[in-house]
Amino acid sequence: MLEVLGPEVQPHRGRKPPWFKVPAPGGPRYRELQQLIQTENLHTVCQEAACPNIGECWQRGTATFMILGDTCTRRCGFCNVKTGKPTWNDPLEPARVGRSVARMGLRHAVITSVDRDDLPDYGASAFVGVIRQVRQQAPGCKVEVLTPDFRGEEMPLAKVIAERPDVFNHNVEVVPRLYPLARRGSKFERSCRVLRNAKEMGGEEVVTKSGLMVGLGESFEEMVDTLGALREHHVQVLTIGQYLRPTEQHLPIVRYWHPDEFKALEGAAYELGFEHVAAGPLVRSSYHADEHVRQQQPGSGPLARVPGTTPRAADVPGTTPGATDIPGTTPRAAQLSESAAVAEVSDALAKVAAV
Repeated sequence: MLEVLGPEVQPHRGRKPPWFKVPAPGGPRYRELQQLIQTENLHTVCQEAACPNIGECWQRGTATFMILGDTCTRRCGFCNVKTGKPTWNDPLEPARVGRSVARMGLRHAVITSVDRDDLPDYGASAFVGVIRQVRQQAPGCKVEVLTPDFRGEEMPLAKVIAERPDVFNHNVEVVPRLYPLARRGSKFERSCRVLRNAKEMGGEEVVTKSGLMVGLGESFEEMVDTLGALREHHVQVLTIGQYLRPTEQHLPIVRYWHPDEFKALEGAAYELGFEHVAAGPLVRSSYHADEHVRQQQPGSGPLARVPGTTPRAADVPGTTPGATDIPGTTPRAAQLSESAAVAEVSDALAKVAAV
């Protein structure tokens, strides 16, 4: 490992630079969202990956849902998600995610998953089911998917792109030189090909996005070369953040990049032609994802409303788009019955099976 990263690495318990200080989570909206996610038996990458922005994002009523369980079939050297043999297989999960998005009143939902190399289509059908459920239960919400590489196979990717998510995101994570160490089981060229194919399949209807992190010994020049490769594969939106070591069992940090260096990377990315770039020490792939693409409407619902305003009902079938909820009552989006959810997801799964 040290042959790749070099001998000078940061101690796990070492003091972080001052720009990493963030408030501890615990606001009222954070607790409300936490309870909602627990009630629906859902997983979020915010929790599983120990994201430093969880307090800020949850407090403002945004979250990234992680479907297909919390156990990954791959073992990346930087990732805090547990690795093992997955057992999660819940056909009602798409309906629960869609219902939660509606109840939260999100205008931009991010859906990601663990790698599921154990499934025939690597989990593509689950993404299809969630996209359809979000569109049905919260049609005013934009949908961003952050997918695995599907082992480079085109058919699973085609299933997902056929649903026309507003944003297709697949992170390359690190510069190519670090792949054998940091992304075992993945290939940089394969990930780039996934991004190119997604754009060619989706055309102007789908925005392509990818993310990188720094701190594992890469040089500025390596980063710029990697950004150039992403642009050659038609990536439009880019995120760059600092790697933070989750535990002593994960890859050590070589160095912390200064905020000025992130500014320089952002400038280089715009010069290469990226349409939107978010670069900073605490930036993560889904951080303020709603700002990465043009939104047609403001957020709505009990968690996304502006403090001091009346919450609006999510635009779900059977309601008037943009209608105001009666104070003290449950929003229509939260009133979806379990039987209705079962019927909806059964229909969605039947359609997926026919694809």
